[in-house]
Amino acid sequence: MKIIDGTNAVLGRLASYAAKQALLGEEIVILNCERVIITGNRANIRERFEAKRRRIGSGQKGPKHSRLAHLIVKRAIRGMLSHRSGRGKEAFRRIKCYEGVPEEFKDAKKIVGSKEKKARFIHVEEITK
Repeated sequence: MKIIDGTNAVLGRLASYAAKQALLGEEIVILNCERVIITGNRANIRERFEAKRRRIGSGQKGPKHSRLAHLIVKRAIRGMLSHRSGRGKEAFRRIKCYEGVPEEFKDAKKIVGSKEKKARFIHVEEITK
């Protein structure tokens, strides 16, 4: 099992790493999903996310984009898997995302997902408000 601390990790890089490891058969746990960053212009990121939220079709049909930080990260990972095929479906089930750090992972050894902060970015928690 690989436990990844998502604090200041870039969303796309974190998602691709988690997807690859899950396809290899690893159990993946991502903590602090609300502290993951998305690089780029703040206004553009927020505008694109709100546009996705407004684009829901009828009540029963999707695509539905969540406002919860851990589901935003999980959906980014899903985009990097072939989640409709058997292998991708199994890999997606091996991924768990959490906001904050649950009690069971408090003192576990974590992989740090960040190196340095980029100049222009927005935290996932800022677009969930």
